[in-house]
Amino acid sequence: MSTKKVGKLSVAVVALAFVGLVAFRGPGDQYFAIAKNLDIFATLYKEVNTYYVDEVNPNKLMKIGIDAMLKSLDPYTNYIPEDDIEDYRTMTTGQYGGIGAIIGKRNGKNLVLMPYRGFPAEKSGLKIGDELLEVDGVDVTDKNVSEISKLLKGQANTDLTVTIKRYGEEYTLPVTLKRERITVNNVPYSGMVTKDVGYIKLSNFTTGAGREVEKALTKLKEKGAKKIVFDLRGNPGGLLSESVNVSNVFVPKGSEIVSTKGKVKDWNKVYRAPHSPVDTEIPLAVLTSGRSASAAEIVSGVVQDYDRGVLVGEKTFGKGLVQATRPLTYNSQLKVTTAKYYTPSGRCIQAIDYSHRGEDGSVGRVPDSLRTAFETQNGRIVYDGGGVNPDIKAKAGRLAPITVSLFTKNLTFDYATKYFYEHKEAPNAKEFEMSDAEYNEFIAWLSDKDYDYVTEVEQTIDDLTEIAKDEQYYQDIKEQIAQLRKQVQHNKEQDLQKFKSEIKEVLEEEIAAHYHLSEGKIEASFDDDDVLQAAIDVLNDKDRYAEILRGQ
Repeated sequence: MSTKKVGKLSVAVVALAFVGLVAFRGPGDQYFAIAKNLDIFATLYKEVNTYYVDEVNPNKLMKIGIDAMLKSLDPYTNYIPEDDIEDYRTMTTGQYGGIGAIIGKRNGKNLVLMPYRGFPAEKSGLKIGDELLEVDGVDVTDKNVSEISKLLKGQANTDLTVTIKRYGEEYTLPVTLKRERITVNNVPYSGMVTKDVGYIKLSNFTTGAGREVEKALTKLKEKGAKKIVFDLRGNPGGLLSESVNVSNVFVPKGSEIVSTKGKVKDWNKVYRAPHSPVDTEIPLAVLTSGRSASAAEIVSGVVQDYDRGVLVGEKTFGKGLVQATRPLTYNSQLKVTTAKYYTPSGRCIQAIDYSHRGEDGSVGRVPDSLRTAFETQNGRIVYDGGGVNPDIKAKAGRLAPITVSLFTKNLTFDYATKYFYEHKEAPNAKEFEMSDAEYNEFIAWLSDKDYDYVTEVEQTIDDLTEIAKDEQYYQDIKEQIAQLRKQVQHNKEQDLQKFKSEIKEVLEEEIAAHYHLSEGKIEASFDDDDVLQAAIDVLNDKDRYAEILRGQ
């Protein structure tokens, strides 16, 4: 694009923006300030494109400017250019045309990480660990995951061929697939964890989440479930409407679920449960974590505010902001924060105060002094401004540095692939446990692998050494530091035995996934899931469950 055209386009942008502004009512000073700054921006944009020493990409420069501007508001207000619209639709609807598989880069190789059950990738025989070499004749060995994903996606009922390299095979293998309309399940798993406790995992709130939870609960009750664990850990949220539908599964028709309040008063709304529920009485334990956000927090807040069930786990993330999409020119869109949401008791659980930034641009959490107390239906005290607090605090144990290293360096994944091809009989995911002999085989396999790591204690000593040197105390404590370092220096062989239990658990989950896909990975985690066990314990203790809901 020529600089002359860029200049004309910039002026046109200002003119259109001003026309849009006068359509709204507000202070005249606001109109002038906006028009003035748009004019400055347009002339600056023109001058940069005309005189900057190197060639400037106008689209890229504008995108950087828009992103930086919106980032100063909050992390959820985003510009979505035309090229990214399809990815945005996939995120909100859970639907796309493709093969139905998660791919990722591991140690420089592009691998199939998880085929979705019942979709082309699985039906055509693609396995976890298969390396992608070509897609329709295009070499993808040096491409990133995003580029490969675009090649794999396309119109439903169209054919494509991928060339893969499989573990243990000498030659490459072509695999022909037919793309389908892929709908990623919001409920990746539901099943019985004990003879009378059912479990539902909800991973997202895309279109249909409420129907999926309703269907899962109905089936579990048919299987004999008398109590339910509803797992929202790590759920980032999604559609506000689906938080209403999911909540409605457990609370009566007409119950207030959430209300929204923002600058545009006409958009303020109270959302109520629109349908008859599945069950308003079955004992319910909702699992939460620090990564349960947005719609997941609405559901958690509803369950707590109506004393409908017990929350078990960690305090939720604290995202109480609502976004809406607004159409822009040239098929682009703006996702903009328009309101805050409030749970039935009246609390907003937004934890970060984006409206008040420090001089350095940093933001802080809502201070405890400004938090307000509210009451649940039974009179229990709950607070706003910082996520939803669980009724029973429970946290998954932290993995040891050696376990983290084995996982992040993909050694547990690689060994699970090796195990899968060397053991043809599929183990029962819930009951699978590696024997000591199998674990020793894993240790032997690691002998020539790189998985060194630094423990937190070792890192603390390194930090102490640097501080001592900066403050000129190092020579005085040099011997003590050396002795301490020697005492705590990690030994990989010893750590493989010391942390054997948790390393085995990670291996068992990876191996179960290779045989049974995502369902296997989830089921294999049950026996070592402390938060899940805490939920089962409270559901099995009727008196304690009732006392919590009464606020005793």
